Order: sequence, then C-alpha cells, then structure tokens
Amino acid sequence: MEPLLFLAHRLPFPPNKGDKIRSFHLLKHLARRHALHVGTFVDDPADLPHLPELAAMCVQLHTETIAPRSRKLLSLRALATGEALSVVYYRSAAMQRWVDDTIARHRITKAVVFCSTMAQYLDRHPQVHRIVDLVDVDSAKWSEYAPRHRWPMSWLYRREARTLLDFEAGVVAAADRSLLVTPAEVALFESLAPTLKGRVEALPNGVDVDFFNPANAGANPYASGVKPVVFTGAMDYWPNIDAACWFANEVMSRIRAVEPAAHFFVVGMNPAPAVRELEKTGFVTVTGRVDDVRPWVAHAACAVAPLRVARGIQNKVLEAMALARPVVVWHTLSASLDAQPGRDFLAADAANYAERVLALFDPAYAQAIGQAARARIERVYRWDSALAALDAWLDAPAPARSTPHGSTPDVQPDVLHARG
Repeated sequence: MEPLLFLAHRLPFPPNKGDKIRSFHLLKHLARRHALHVGTFVDDPADLPHLPELAAMCVQLHTETIAPRSRKLLSLRALATGEALSVVYYRSAAMQRWVDDTIARHRITKAVVFCSTMAQYLDRHPQVHRIVDLVDVDSAKWSEYAPRHRWPMSWLYRREARTLLDFEAGVVAAADRSLLVTPAEVALFESLAPTLKGRVEALPNGVDVDFFNPANAGANPYASGVKPVVFTGAMDYWPNIDAACWFANEVMSRIRAVEPAAHFFVVGMNPAPAVRELEKTGFVTVTGRVDDVRPWVAHAACAVAPLRVARGIQNKVLEAMALARPVVVWHTLSASLDAQPGRDFLAADAANYAERVLALFDPAYAQAIGQAARARIERVYRWDSALAALDAWLDAPAPARSTPHGSTPDVQPDVLHARG
C-alpha cells in the first residue's frame, strides 16, 4: 500500500472526545488503503494503555507525551516571537526530526494533517502533497472567548485569535486541500481570509451508527423516579464548562419549578472545579469519566447541548440522535446540522431553553423526536459516506497552489475584532 504520513495534535484513540472521534475515523478510513506513518502527542496519561491498539492500525506510530500545564507555560515564548501560542504549544524538535526522517526513509509524498498546528512539521517539505483538516476555525474560537474573560486573559485571547488566523491562512495557502467541518465554518473562514476563497471545503462529521444504536443502550444507570437530563463531553474544555454551568445555574431552576423530579447529569472526563461545584445544588450529578457513555444518554429523558461558545457539528449531538434520544441544542448550532429543527431535534435560546426541555418530559413527544433523529442519522451521518471524498482527493493530481508556502495571504482582522 502507498505510504501516507498522518499527523495529529492529540492521540486519535480511544475516540472518547470530539476531536479524537473525528481523527480516529479519519485514520481508520485511511488505513484501509494506505500504509500509515502516524505522529501524534499524548496529553492524557489515561490514553497510554491504548497505544498498542492504535499501533496495530499503523506501519509506524511515533508518540510524544506532553504535560499540558508545562506546555502552556512554554508556549508563552510566542509572545516574544509574534507567533500564536497554539503553534508553539505543539512545537517539538523530536517530532520534527521524526517527520524529516520518516519522509526521507519511506519516500513519502502525501500527508494528511489533523489540526492546523501540526502543519508546521511540513514546512521543510513543500514537495509533500497534503490535506489539512482544520476541523473548526480555531482562531475564531479564541475571539469568542475574549469577551467572556477579564484582562489580561481577554487581551491574550484576542492576540491568539489574530496570530492564529495568520497561521491558519498560511497553512491553507500551502495545502493542496483544506477541510472544515461544515459549510458555515467554510463561510466564516472565507470572510476572515477572503483571498483564500474556494480553497477550503466542508467534510462533515459522522457517527458510528452500529455502536451508537438504541439496541446497545445497556443497563439504566438512573434511579427510579428521576427525570434525567444529560450533558456529555470532556469537562475540562472551556465551552463545555460554560455550557454545563450556565444550564445548571440558569435553566434547571426553571425546569424544576415545573418538574421537581428533573435532575441534571454531567457526564464526562476531567470535570473542572467549577463543574464539581454544581453538585452542591442538590440537583446536579457530575460523574467524571465513565466506561461507556451510551447508557447515560440512551436512558435520559433528553440530552442537552447548550454550547454558547462553540460551532461546527457536535459529536455529542450526533451520538444522542443516533441513540434515538431527543436533544436540545443552542440555537446557533442548529445551522450546522443537516436535520430539521422541530422534527429531528429542538433548538433553543436563553429565553426558551427550559420550555424546550420540559416539552420532552412527554414520553410520546420525546419518542417521536428521537425516532426521527435516529432515522436522519442513518440517512445522512454515516462515517463511510462522509469520508468517501478523501479517497478521491488523495488519488487526484495535486492542484496548483496559488500562494507560495510561507507567505501569508491577506486576512480581515477587522472582522475578527468585530467578533470579539
């Protein structure tokens, strides 16, 4: 099989959080037709026992363990160099040596890069054709964080938004193809870097419809008499922290005023202190890491995704829909779903979120939404269908690059400031 370099900023196994779900399915798909040489970082010690399973999918697996806290401190060097902190965070001389040696020894001519920050390892290898999966416009994420934090973090986040956008634009200019998760993300990037219009395409997420199947719901983890509302995700990720805290503090009291049996379950690894504090309310349970998220979702009255600072297709939403559970998403996320609000899922804002959840305590209504959701997932969101385009792209002749590698196209910082 043809050798292929695959670079990812985080170990793509096990697929137990948003970016790892996407990177794992990319890798799994590519392994069918390519001899994979995989370079990645491990930032969670709990992932280390899974290295043999991932190694079995590759010809070569190179991993480097990093400590997030010390890496964050080291990334502050970017303040002196003018670079994005995210780029310096994922910079490693050892990873660069491995990439250089692997490309030379195995005569690698093609690469798939997951996350823009990993594209820096191909700067020395302009001859290598590459597909870069940015997933989301990360620079815009930092811009959205800024107004929700005090100085100096607000200043730091705005700076990160500007510098990372410059880097993303350079990566797209140097890539043969660049990907984002939804057409809305493509439109956002093109508004921030208009000279790169047409250089980025949408590759949607999928869901494992066999694994996330109502038939595999498992035993009910909830006590009888409780009306469980569930939110899932990595609970050290700031948008998830914000969502869980907002829902618990602003929405649950309105729900419980009508339905006292309602209880909020926050299910996911590494809960931040602010999330743990929610248990003091008496109507929130924080589980931490669980072996299998499916029973917690499948036996809930409904799932919620009140992600006020997030975009793109949320895996937690697709998984709940695949498990035939009704889900209430933050209204701005509804545009990213190839599904019909009111039939396949419910959308809500701050004013009507409680009302939407309460409606789903009607079992018949919840079942109707859940069944429609499952049917939509089966039609639209299978991974094989979503990733079929990858094969054609890798087989096609590389398109001409309109901008020399290393130069930065014009971007629109004023648009970025307006968002922040």
